[in-house]
Amino acid sequence: MSDAARFDLAAHPGAKAYRLLAGLVAPRPIALVTTVDAAGRANAAPFSFFNVMGAEPALLVLAPADRDDGTPKDTAANLAATGEAVVHLVDEPLAARMVACSADLPPGVSEIERFGFRTAPSERVRPPRLAECPVALECRVLDIRRYGENRLVVLEGLLAHVRQGLADPVSWKVDPARHAPIGRMESPDGYARTTDRFRIPRPD
Repeated sequence: MSDAARFDLAAHPGAKAYRLLAGLVAPRPIALVTTVDAAGRANAAPFSFFNVMGAEPALLVLAPADRDDGTPKDTAANLAATGEAVVHLVDEPLAARMVACSADLPPGVSEIERFGFRTAPSERVRPPRLAECPVALECRVLDIRRYGENRLVVLEGLLAHVRQGLADPVSWKVDPARHAPIGRMESPDGYARTTDRFRIPRPD
């Protein structure tokens, strides 16, 4: 790629780097994360700087940001205070409500109630599950680290709640015809469906 345009990420961290990376590294999975604060009040927030990173143990990583004034947003504060979360995947019927959860509500105001999600109790952690979501992963915090202005949270997945029919309870294989989470594309409002797929056989 000798004719490629050059973008110096190290020289321009922050807004410019975010704009470029969020548009290039796509589609990204979206986590809709529920947490509770020290008083037990529940919060829900979406993250596309998120992914699964391992299986022994099950590892998930997300990067909750700070507010403009430098104070932690609710998810970051709750994870530090209580060490627990439920990570949900979202399909298209839930997309609008997922995006609504990114609104900058005052601390202690629950997006879950504001945007009409039904909840179900989790089994191993305190935050509730969102009943409408096709996947809910109960998690505990393993580590929280800062790299510059980035906060990286490493979670261990403890228990998966999967909508009936999405995964075989014997083989644990997921049925791609039934599972179609949405993905994140360019900022601020680009999203992708995952229904248009193709296969390429792996080499032996």
